[in-house]
Amino acid sequence: MACIAIVGVGAIGGALAGLLETAGRHELTLCTRRPIEALTVHTPQGVVQVKAQNVTDPTAAPAVDWVIVATKTYDSEGAAKWFPALCANGARVAVVQNGVEHRERFAPWVRSDRLLPVVIDCPTERRPDGTVMVRGDTLMKVEDNQLGQEFTRLFAASPAKILLVDDFTSAAWWKLCINSVGALCAITLQPDRVLWGEAMTCIAMEMVAECVRVARAEGAQLDDTMPDQVMALCRAHPADSVNSLLADRLAGRPMETDARNGAIVRKGETHGIPTPMNRMAVALLQAMENSAL
Repeated sequence: MACIAIVGVGAIGGALAGLLETAGRHELTLCTRRPIEALTVHTPQGVVQVKAQNVTDPTAAPAVDWVIVATKTYDSEGAAKWFPALCANGARVAVVQNGVEHRERFAPWVRSDRLLPVVIDCPTERRPDGTVMVRGDTLMKVEDNQLGQEFTRLFAASPAKILLVDDFTSAAWWKLCINSVGALCAITLQPDRVLWGEAMTCIAMEMVAECVRVARAEGAQLDDTMPDQVMALCRAHPADSVNSLLADRLAGRPMETDARNGAIVRKGETHGIPTPMNRMAVALLQAMENSAL
């Protein structure tokens, strides 16, 4: 058994809480801004009622063995306010967030040897009534080291699949390639079916191609078929699938533009690689976000 705190109980955090509850041998703490009376997670295997203590004051949080950060990337500083209490006994911190900058984002607050970046693929959404709907299987990828192996054991009795990978850089950039085209859904305010038309498919594939070029400069091993792979995955989703960037825009919440397409642009600049499609997407999303303020 392990004492585990989840910081950020949105769609992903709720899904992870449901998986850990299914494992059936952990003591869970949900760290949230507002009180949660109950957490119900609907999964392909059935309905899970999460049994956990809920803490809303970072100074009152208990010391735990593991902290799982599932906040939005732009709320990393807010998540770090929980660390002094939660990590009082040297807890390990798993960062389950979008993008490729997990370590850079949390370097000011977590020692590198205690931080584990996690890439997750989990089709889930937080409903208006506070319940979490998980629509498919959960796959996570972590580094094949001691921390990664310990993290994997936390979910051993759950339906989650966790891959221990030697090349986490490639795994993170592979996911960012997929996430990059979600900007087109957020811009058009349409679900995945907007990507199926010929014109939008061409734009999406060029966005992925830019991401691949930057990823390779960062040391990732991605091949030239990546744009085709991403579009095949998009067409395999239900036509009405809503990615998190679009969901945030529809709900009037801040978007993770900087951690997704913004990271492609910024790291492209570092290597002298042009990223005009992703740059345009960032500019449009930022302008839309600013006009809503």
